[in-house]
Amino acid sequence: MSFGFGKLVVSLGMLSTVVGTSLPAAAQSGAASWYGSGHRTANGERFNPNGLTAAHRSLPFGTRVRVENKRTGRTVVVRINDRGPFVRGRIIDLSRGSARALGMGGTSYVSLQVVH
Repeated sequence: MSFGFGKLVVSLGMLSTVVGTSLPAAAQSGAASWYGSGHRTANGERFNPNGLTAAHRSLPFGTRVRVENKRTGRTVVVRINDRGPFVRGRIIDLSRGSARALGMGGTSYVSLQVVH
């Protein structure tokens, strides 16, 4: 079995490009923000600022996600019931109750894992 060094480098480069640019929503890391006001969520239910809910751009409504605050190590399981965040560079928008459970002040770096 003979692989040329150039082919190996190209293959590894393509792999890192694919992995680095399109992580599935089931396993993401990035900036999280929180919000505390609103009347209705995108799925039609009344917004509860103290609930353990969140907004995500693509995960289906009802999906449960374990969110870990990478600075504090605290985790919380939230239910996706809204769409957002609408600020560039953020991956999830948490209700005030969820943010409080994680020990967040403003924005925080978090990781997401879908809970099955």
